[in-house]
Amino acid sequence: MLAAGVVRGLSGFGTGLIVAPIAGALYDPVTAVVLLVIIDSLPTLPVALPVVKLARWREVLPVLAGLALFVPLGVYILKNGDETVLRWVICVIILACALTLRSGWRYHGPRSLPLSFGIGGIAGTLSGIAAIPGPPVIIYWMASTLPVAVVRANLMTLFLISEIFSAGNLWAAGLFEHSRVMLGLLMIPPYMLSLLVGGRLYGIASDTTYRRIAFTLIIASALIALPLTEIVFDWLFSGGRMLFSGE
Repeated sequence: MLAAGVVRGLSGFGTGLIVAPIAGALYDPVTAVVLLVIIDSLPTLPVALPVVKLARWREVLPVLAGLALFVPLGVYILKNGDETVLRWVICVIILACALTLRSGWRYHGPRSLPLSFGIGGIAGTLSGIAAIPGPPVIIYWMASTLPVAVVRANLMTLFLISEIFSAGNLWAAGLFEHSRVMLGLLMIPPYMLSLLVGGRLYGIASDTTYRRIAFTLIIASALIALPLTEIVFDWLFSGGRMLFSGE
């Protein structure tokens, strides 16, 4: 949680990509989404509000429109999907996003309104499934000619508003159970502290440095949270130990 907050404060993204797979493995995908919506809404205001004025609304609004329309689809999949399948989907999407960004690949095609709306639709579906609207939008905007500060502002503005849509749809679906809400509230203080630390560090470290750190943490989180990794660890600490001990 602390690492996720620092990364979010530095780069404008990363909380969901780090927390979603780990929380999904420790609890379940629904709890992970509720937790992320709670910690990534009000606690982000001190960092997000100052940069909203830098956002390019002509870039943000088409993506936001698509996102708002498709969040309900993602929440429906989250509520009715198989937990193990959802964990695989979440981890694979996060790994694909991180590796794509890390490789330096960039989209250089046209940036029409329908395309921006479509990117928002994908982001909205992912937001409902795992509270990770970032992957498609990050790839789309980071490939643009916009300054890093504007991309960061666009991302933080979009994610802040997207939490409102996510929270409303989760509430309507009856997924805000008491235990999940309490867990989210308990995580707010440490997350806020790390978020402010990340915001203070922005501008001190180079873009290359903080992106390298962010991608490393994101990839590690997704790999650790893979259901296959859990099976391997279970084997190592139970069946594997018995096998090598001759029991």
